[in-house]
Amino acid sequence: MGVDVAFGDQPAYLRVAGDLRQKIVAGELPPHTRLPSQARIREQYGVSDTVALEARKVLMAEGLVEGRSGSGTYVREQPVPRALVRTGYRSVGDSTPFRQEQADDRVKGTWESRSEQVAAGAEVARRLRIEVGDRVMRTDYLFRAGGEPAMLSTSWEPLAVTGRTPVMLPEEGPLAGKGVVERMAAIDLIVDNVTEEVSARPGLAEEALALGGVPGHCVLVVSRTYLAGGCPVETADVVMLAERHRVAYHLPVK
Repeated sequence: MGVDVAFGDQPAYLRVAGDLRQKIVAGELPPHTRLPSQARIREQYGVSDTVALEARKVLMAEGLVEGRSGSGTYVREQPVPRALVRTGYRSVGDSTPFRQEQADDRVKGTWESRSEQVAAGAEVARRLRIEVGDRVMRTDYLFRAGGEPAMLSTSWEPLAVTGRTPVMLPEEGPLAGKGVVERMAAIDLIVDNVTEEVSARPGLAEEALALGGVPGHCVLVVSRTYLAGGCPVETADVVMLAERHRVAYHLPVK
């Protein structure tokens, strides 16, 4: 068994993980190649089983390798990030739920949705400027691009605004399949502003399952709110796998 030593201020397991990472990036360990076994790592680097195991855990957490039941640990094929283009909001007549999230007209997509009435929690109430417990229409979306899962979105609309109107259900009625801008225009609310914040966090297990990712890996969250005359009429969280996307903003100069 090797001796676990730190190199400078760096623990031995990080040094081992760093060397293996470099080999993966350089192509010495190409995608779908089996990672050296724990025993091989121990022998090659002169470290203990504990260090070898921790090094493998680091690479798994970084998404560079994946475990296959009964087979071992293999190098993952790294996806090429796709641009998620944002342009604020779409004009009336040129808006769908997919297009309002992905403004690049070259990207074609579809969506699935489910709506239900719920009570607003504290964060949703803050963003919609309503009271906690007020009724909102929650709609969950799964967006696909090229047939593959691409984004999740959860939107909330205050029923004080849309209740008992033809647009109360975003994906039903005469304006089903239209975006927020056109739906609100149908009830004489002109969307004139949109705010967005982009953040990152570990992905939830159910998000990873829906998007085909790895639980715990980082997701990007675009938190968006549409406003009409300064009044929020819809707020939403758009979630995508960070390793597969980069957010690109195309903003007009006024």
